[in-house]
Amino acid sequence: MDNHSKEIRSYNMSQIKSKDNKLELLVRKYLFSKGFRYRKNAKNLPGSPDIVLPKYKTVIFINGCFWHMHEGCQYSVKPKSNEEYWSEKLLRNKERDNKNQELLRRMGWNVIIVWECELKRDKKDIRLNMLYNQIKEGVIKNNY
Repeated sequence: MDNHSKEIRSYNMSQIKSKDNKLELLVRKYLFSKGFRYRKNAKNLPGSPDIVLPKYKTVIFINGCFWHMHEGCQYSVKPKSNEEYWSEKLLRNKERDNKNQELLRRMGWNVIIVWECELKRDKKDIRLNMLYNQIKEGVIKNNY
């Protein structure tokens, strides 16, 4: 049973963006400022990665901790209402993510996951610098 009326739940869900959300914009602005050029939401690749860096053969997914079941994260809490529905839905999301990431790796792409909690105010700069290094290291690995 849901704690909200159908109308309120519908409104709440409609406010959740699947692309061009604040976290994606934050990461894209950072990458652009560092000289990276990218495509966004490439539908021709498994999982439609949020950011595609063709020059670096790298894709980036910016995942919400709740929606993608970030293990051990305080933001990845299953709802208490309608538990069966949410358990099945979130598990399907996780399985789909794993399948798409494996397909991308087989295609030769470097796959980077950036979690919502890693972009919180106190961790953001560290994670963005780490992302920069992950992209550059991926290039080095692929050149040998």
